[in-house]
Amino acid sequence: MTFSLPNDWNDTLSPELYQPYMQKLRQFLEEERQEYTIYPPEEDLFSAFKFTSYQNVKVLILGQDPYHGEGQAHGLSFSVRPGVRLPPSLRNMMKELEHDLGYPPITNGNLEAWAHQGVLLLNAVMTVRAGKANSHKNKGWEKFTDAIIRTVNEKKERVVFVLWGNYAQKKKQWIDTSRHTVIQSVHPSPLSARGGFFNSRPYSAINRALLEGGREEIDWRLDEKHVWFH
Repeated sequence: MTFSLPNDWNDTLSPELYQPYMQKLRQFLEEERQEYTIYPPEEDLFSAFKFTSYQNVKVLILGQDPYHGEGQAHGLSFSVRPGVRLPPSLRNMMKELEHDLGYPPITNGNLEAWAHQGVLLLNAVMTVRAGKANSHKNKGWEKFTDAIIRTVNEKKERVVFVLWGNYAQKKKQWIDTSRHTVIQSVHPSPLSARGGFFNSRPYSAINRALLEGGREEIDWRLDEKHVWFH
């Protein structure tokens, strides 16, 4: 048994999916789900790959691990389901979006509209036990998501990698910065945002890099007219 990924990711990551550590990770998750509530729900585990195919990746925004509160995580880094109160980091992302591009404040924290445009919203660790941040670290996810970063790095077209905070910036080693663009700052968490996330204008910087690479920019708006429903 192995994981099955949506779109063209299965073919792209085929060698990785059959590695022994992936079998161990699957067994670990099966045991965890028998005893604990795990986020995101199993059906949402690979949502990032469902909404953003490998072929369409233009931007990769790397998170650390999923939200661990009830009803928040749905498989996209930083994103929450419609109607869910914005967690602090996401609230700061929205504040900076307003400052950067002038879009008015919103209460919608569902980022699927970004994902459909080619923004891969990837968490380095893709699952978490309810109420326990970082509870699934060092179980194999990091090897898998490092492989995803390396695979995205192999794309010929320019990709913009967004690395917020020290944890994400360690992944820069997998990125060829002569071909791709890295945008980095402190994390949008309230603990660090005032130390350099605010006023960093990441959204306009991403679009500039895409346009310079001959790629279409992202429409970052998340108001009612620009939200994907399915």
